[in-house]
Amino acid sequence: MPEIKPEEHGKLLSVGEVAQRSGVAVSALHFYERKGLIASVRNSGNQRRYKREVLRRVAIIKVAQRVGIPLTEIAEAFATLPSGRTPSAADWERMSQIWHDDLSDRILTLTSLRDQLTECIGCGCLSIASCPLRNYLDRLSDKGPGAHFPPPG
Repeated sequence: MPEIKPEEHGKLLSVGEVAQRSGVAVSALHFYERKGLIASVRNSGNQRRYKREVLRRVAIIKVAQRVGIPLTEIAEAFATLPSGRTPSAADWERMSQIWHDDLSDRILTLTSLRDQLTECIGCGCLSIASCPLRNYLDRLSDKGPGAHFPPPG
């Protein structure tokens, strides 16, 4: 990777440059911007330009999405960051701690579902009263119609 010259350090990036460097499609960047996850400024030709810090934010979005963090939770975590600077390692540590318990709960749920999978007869309904995977003995009926995930354990 070529070294950034001091006079180019503050250079704004085009949407294409951000897409190329981050490995994210332009349409995804536009979507992230509409959701408030990243921000751009407009140049005199009304083209989007991004500060370099957006690359770190996009990297965080990609990692968080890969482990299953919803965009709404990513946005909530980003709202705690100071604006105008690249998220730091300490910022990442704080955000990942926020998600840690939720991910642990999901891992327990998925492990439980995996371990019970052989009991499924493969009928596809997953909502009958005796189904141990979704709604054993209809204990989640107060959650409304359809199948619901029971808590692990």
